[in-house]
Amino acid sequence: MSMLSTPVLIINTKNYLESSAERGIRLAKTAERVAKDLGVNIVICPPTPLLYSTARSVSIPVYAEHVDLAKVGSTTGFIVPELVKDMGATGSLINHSEHQLPVEVVQQTIERLKQIGLVAVVCAADHEKTRIFAKMNPDAVAVEPPELIGSGIAVSKARPEVITDSLREIKSTGSRSKLICGAGIVTGEDVRKAIELGAEGVLVASGIVKAADQEAKIREMAEQLKVNYKSSR
Repeated sequence: MSMLSTPVLIINTKNYLESSAERGIRLAKTAERVAKDLGVNIVICPPTPLLYSTARSVSIPVYAEHVDLAKVGSTTGFIVPELVKDMGATGSLINHSEHQLPVEVVQQTIERLKQIGLVAVVCAADHEKTRIFAKMNPDAVAVEPPELIGSGIAVSKARPEVITDSLREIKSTGSRSKLICGAGIVTGEDVRKAIELGAEGVLVASGIVKAADQEAKIREMAEQLKVNYKSSR
């Protein structure tokens, strides 16, 4: 059984200055506060240098933004899954459009994370890649058309078929992977539409990290996630 509870709001903080150092810890604590207030599943993905301090600062799940296949030991500069777990992370994103991997490496990374008990959320550019990755049975596939990432144009509105087609592909494979969507998600309405289309969560970055009021934005999205997931299921 997957350790990823849904519906879920996954916040990928990337390497923005707004999510660096103490600002990143404050953002994680803000996400935790909203999660507790609303009873919503929120996951925070901090920059790698903040993994340990973030995991020690909050009780919500903390995921890495990326991991490598490098082993523990003499592997300078690589992000080692076992060390990520040791720092307190409980999962990782894989194959984000800004850090893509060969298909065979994606599969090996999923298997590595499963072996050590970490959640694997694989990013896919379209429904065809969703099908390929779903067959590998990660905990979730996050479909994100690269051209919409950071655009402010939500995939759930501009290209709803990406979500419905991806959901169909997952079901056709018999995979137990959950479908999450991202790219251009900036409002609660974007979240509402994604959930209505069948997604079990959203992956958001700049829409929250660069918001003038991060807490208000997280709350806006989390509220729509909670209300519409119940009504659409």
